[in-house]
Amino acid sequence: MTSTKVLRTAIVGCGKIADQHVEAMRRAGDCTLVAVCDRDGLMAEQLGERAGAAAFSDLGHMLTSVRPDVVHITTPPQGHFVLAQQCLSFGANVYLEKPFTLTADDACELIDTANQTGLKLTAGHNYQFTLEMLEMRRLVSSGFLGGRPVHVESHWPYDLSDRTYAAAMLGSHTHWVRQLPGKLLHNLISHGVAKLAEFLDDELVEIKAVAGQSATVQELDASDIIDELRVLIKDRNGTTGFFCFSSQIKPGLNWLRISGPRNSIEVDHMSGSVIRHRGRAYKSYLTYLVRPFVNGSDHLRSGFRNIQNFCQRKLYHDFGMKELVRRFYDSIRTGGDVPIPYRQILLTARIMDEIFAQIYPTDSTGRTQECERVHANSSAVAVAT
Repeated sequence: MTSTKVLRTAIVGCGKIADQHVEAMRRAGDCTLVAVCDRDGLMAEQLGERAGAAAFSDLGHMLTSVRPDVVHITTPPQGHFVLAQQCLSFGANVYLEKPFTLTADDACELIDTANQTGLKLTAGHNYQFTLEMLEMRRLVSSGFLGGRPVHVESHWPYDLSDRTYAAAMLGSHTHWVRQLPGKLLHNLISHGVAKLAEFLDDELVEIKAVAGQSATVQELDASDIIDELRVLIKDRNGTTGFFCFSSQIKPGLNWLRISGPRNSIEVDHMSGSVIRHRGRAYKSYLTYLVRPFVNGSDHLRSGFRNIQNFCQRKLYHDFGMKELVRRFYDSIRTGGDVPIPYRQILLTARIMDEIFAQIYPTDSTGRTQECERVHANSSAVAVAT
């Protein structure tokens, strides 16, 4: 029997999310974290001590010293492209936290480099691999929708009232989030957009983005921050998509709905539920009597499944990240397909580029116009491929 290769892994960027990656590696198994790296040497040393790995403050030194098989890049997105290129040039496969890169052009160049070198890349879209998303794909592959998706709808929330997460960004005009082309949205929406990209064709014929500021943000000194976004998308096959990002909808909606010609599927990340909506018609008042019980049975079914997964130690925070890491590592060992097709990564980046171009247009000097003008200028566009 051939033994499974134990991959040597490393992390670049030792902020808060790095600890989640350490735990995901531990759960995925068959890997050894050999090094961590951060320009702030103290942060690297602290994570290295917690994780039992060597600490470095220079990426080149780390790569030449330990020669990792895989590098997880968990820095702010501004450094993703350069750091990933450096890792690929040293022969390391790369897991890039979201957003994958700042632009679709950068994403395309990275993927070209990986293909040319025979290495692999993945994006940190871990919500694609939660237990409920895996169940959704099982239903789709079984033909439950009754054909090609007709419409896909994705909602993604963010709670600005929880200042433990938002205070640093809202309190500083120089915070790295506010230096991104898409500001706050750039750091958050790729999770939700990626869910649409899975079911949309590469050739998009229309994208329309409408954005604005909530009363919460308007009360702050944050004229550059947009925290309400709605996007309509249409591909060449006629499939439509809708994306909603909101800091104000309560309770926050974190779900995906896929509608087919016969039935629909709804995935709720907040409750770990998968609800099947059947297109079956009932006579007369039976519609009001039967449908609530049918829908209720699916909620009960999801609840019992969650209990079962909990008892089997599958239901825990960041299961999606563990599953993504495991599948990515397996693709490296076997030479198989990466867990997130490059097509989806590129389409996600292209959609985000177009959204930001519409809601954060620039004037002739290249400076971003104020939000008031952004709101007036949002419009539909044709997207070239």
